[in-house]
Amino acid sequence: MKIKAKIVFTVFSACIVLSSCGENSALTQFRKSMDDFCTKISEIDTSINNIDAESEQAADELLTYLDDLDIVFQSFARLDFPEEFNYLENLADESSEYMTEAVKSYHDAFGNGTYNESTAEYARENYSRAYKRVQIIISFLHGEEPQDPDLTIEYGSD
Repeated sequence: MKIKAKIVFTVFSACIVLSSCGENSALTQFRKSMDDFCTKISEIDTSINNIDAESEQAADELLTYLDDLDIVFQSFARLDFPEEFNYLENLADESSEYMTEAVKSYHDAFGNGTYNESTAEYARENYSRAYKRVQIIISFLHGEEPQDPDLTIEYGSD
């Protein structure tokens, strides 16, 4: 839960930073799209956290919210990043692909009224990978280098 809160806070912070950028139309549209993305994932995250785990419908509710999250991540991957952030588009695509795989795996994990722990673990790993890429994107949008030991940054010679 703390990781989710940190991710949501980071995403909202990026939205604030982007809103303070210059007023060129591509950047303005990108800022609005990022704001929408931030808002939607925050709303879905809140809904997921409010599911009553004891409810008979808990798994179905979770899967519905995850389906919604997958759609939001797919929209995120289709964003037209401004030229200065073009290098981040592949990370957005990867983020969406990981979320799609996570959601598919969660459906498999809860399929047929049973629960498959190993499939759920695979889903959690992909879910984390999707959000990790969002965190990396947000760090770069903030003008910071992500502090991740698993991340190697290569600088091109332009």
